[in-house]
Amino acid sequence: MIREAAIQIWGGMECTINRVGNQYFDQSEYAGHYERGAADIDLIHSLGIRTLRYPVLWERQQPQRGGTLSFGVARQCLGRMQELGIEPIVGLVHHGSGPAWVNFFDGSFEEGLAPYARQVAEAFPWVNHYTPVNEPLTTARFCGLYGHWYPHGRDERTFFRVLLSECKATVLAMRAIREVNPAAKLVQTEDLGKCHSTPLLAYQAEMENERRWLSYELLCGKLTKDKLYYNIILRSGIPETELQWFLDNPCTPDIAGFNYYLTSERFLDEDCDKYPREYHGGNGHHRYADIHTVHVPMQGRACGPSQLLKEAWERLRLPLAITECHLHSTREDQIRWFHSMWETVQQVRSEGVDIRAITAWGIFGLFGWNKLVTEPWGTYEPGVFNLSSGTPRPTALAHLLRSLTSQAACDHPVLAGEGWWERHDRLLYGARKVVRMRRRTQRSCRPLLVLGKTGTLGSAFGKLCAARHIHCILLGREDIDLTQPGPIGKVLDELNPWAVVNAAGYVNVDGAESDEERCLQVNAEGPALLAAACAERGIRFLSYSSDLVFDGRKRTPYTEADTVRPLNAYGRSKALSEERILAADPAALVLRTSSFFGPWDAYNFVHATLRDLEAGKLVQAASDVVVSPTYVPDLVHTSLDLLLDHDSGIYHVTNDGQVSWADLARQVALLAGYDEALVEGVRVNTLHLPARRPLFSALQSSRGLALPSWTDALERCLEAMGLPYQSSKIAV
Repeated sequence: MIREAAIQIWGGMECTINRVGNQYFDQSEYAGHYERGAADIDLIHSLGIRTLRYPVLWERQQPQRGGTLSFGVARQCLGRMQELGIEPIVGLVHHGSGPAWVNFFDGSFEEGLAPYARQVAEAFPWVNHYTPVNEPLTTARFCGLYGHWYPHGRDERTFFRVLLSECKATVLAMRAIREVNPAAKLVQTEDLGKCHSTPLLAYQAEMENERRWLSYELLCGKLTKDKLYYNIILRSGIPETELQWFLDNPCTPDIAGFNYYLTSERFLDEDCDKYPREYHGGNGHHRYADIHTVHVPMQGRACGPSQLLKEAWERLRLPLAITECHLHSTREDQIRWFHSMWETVQQVRSEGVDIRAITAWGIFGLFGWNKLVTEPWGTYEPGVFNLSSGTPRPTALAHLLRSLTSQAACDHPVLAGEGWWERHDRLLYGARKVVRMRRRTQRSCRPLLVLGKTGTLGSAFGKLCAARHIHCILLGREDIDLTQPGPIGKVLDELNPWAVVNAAGYVNVDGAESDEERCLQVNAEGPALLAAACAERGIRFLSYSSDLVFDGRKRTPYTEADTVRPLNAYGRSKALSEERILAADPAALVLRTSSFFGPWDAYNFVHATLRDLEAGKLVQAASDVVVSPTYVPDLVHTSLDLLLDHDSGIYHVTNDGQVSWADLARQVALLAGYDEALVEGVRVNTLHLPARRPLFSALQSSRGLALPSWTDALERCLEAMGLPYQSSKIAV
């Protein structure tokens, strides 16, 4: 009988502690959880989440044999969960091999985990849900079959040895826990994967698809002699008594949790020439490529999470849950992915599958999974909160989860767009890449409205919104009159955007000195009217300001809290714009930025420098004016993310670092392979510019926002322009 209760939204913190050689890599340490402690629990509670997969990991708590257990941050956090009414699902080993004093080969892993589990249960007798060992099959593959993690085995016998040890440890740990708390429940987890293949390799796919149930069949006491893998395990040298042990000591999970990623399903193809060499492999009989199904045509094949959940239900007949749901992608695709998985679990529930929950995984993000956590730290993937600057910032996922947990409507317009996994151009192999034509039918979703269609920012929004499948309408001065509220309101009512980006403006800093009235009208009065009209209609509004609102007296980067003191007419127009916009719409976003450069607009300092260098001309640039250069694609991507994240107020958005104009020109010369002697640094007053510039206007955000360095951005800019660059010549 399927429970009538609504499907729950659970939370989970990526908490892997895995071992590579003699090094332990701790995701919670990388994420800063041990420093923030219970503050993280409060953030999770703010999402409406009332069940949380939480780590009390053996390797962290008992690195030395017989060490005293204080539980430290775990005790603080579990106590806070108890106060807030959050039900923990306590994990004891997460992709780990245990402390250094145990191993998988002599029984010490399972014999050590059980007493540790008892001590956890005694310390937290109110905890009712446990995952003693997360994803034993996946961990056994990575530790025993592929050699990624300790003990770095690459053979079937080591794989089976690790798997049996982990599953036996789960049974013994739950037995010890239930001696303390008889009501304790086992929430087991495993990857929800499947292997597909060409007809030739159907035998290999069948073997791998049968293997995916091994951990559950061992725990349930159902790996009997008639099963394919019973005899395969025996042939590897594992004594039959070890398999009999599981038949005699079943420990059926109360919840069968499955973790589904776009990399969980794979396709085997003997035509290796279609794929890069890193995907080539074999089984001793055939050579084949092993590729993720999302990148190959799969017409007519039973694939996708809906199909796999039904297969798991038919096979196990246990209550199910999605225990990890995460996608490393752009912000809108992250919410599209979670929302699509939410709809999937609703669908399979309506078709008779007993599925209880879906878990927002990696709430504080993940580190190094692009290299399977084989190196410390590694690439960071934001989650529900973004830690890029060290401070948790809620993302669009946080707002989606709050809607789902409160059972409110989830109708953000970007959800109507196709996720990248749904698009024709996802097909990298087995078919020509497809560039989709514009849809002939009118889009049903509300657009993002961008003003300034011919400018640097406006045109960049057009390109990047198309790439991110965000419906965007670009308008120019001829399309909307910003001098009167009536015409503004008419356009907004007609187009009904979910957000408006004011990427237009008076940009001639020197010209503004003799045209200040016009500059104030374009940069301050018009945007204020637009902000008021958006506030009246509940439309999100974003406009841009400048580093020139500051006077340059500081010698450390300006932050959002610093007092504005502009030196010129343009700076005064931007300072007034900030004031009027936020007075008209306190929920508006105002982004202070500086010194644009990018690959698509020839009217910027980098392009001008390259043109002069190519012509052999001397480049004169101010050596006493220090700025923070801003790469336009980074600025636009960040702008979209901040809009989707529902941020408001003033943000500083520039690439990280500071540089004089002269040193920026030299770096362009160095990277592009020109003689840096062609760059001459001069004092700004010798350039006789009409508008006075602050000598120091570098920006930095104190609000938890960080962009890549300007040097990294400059390399990417030259690459996007199709220019080779000499990265080895970068002066750090």
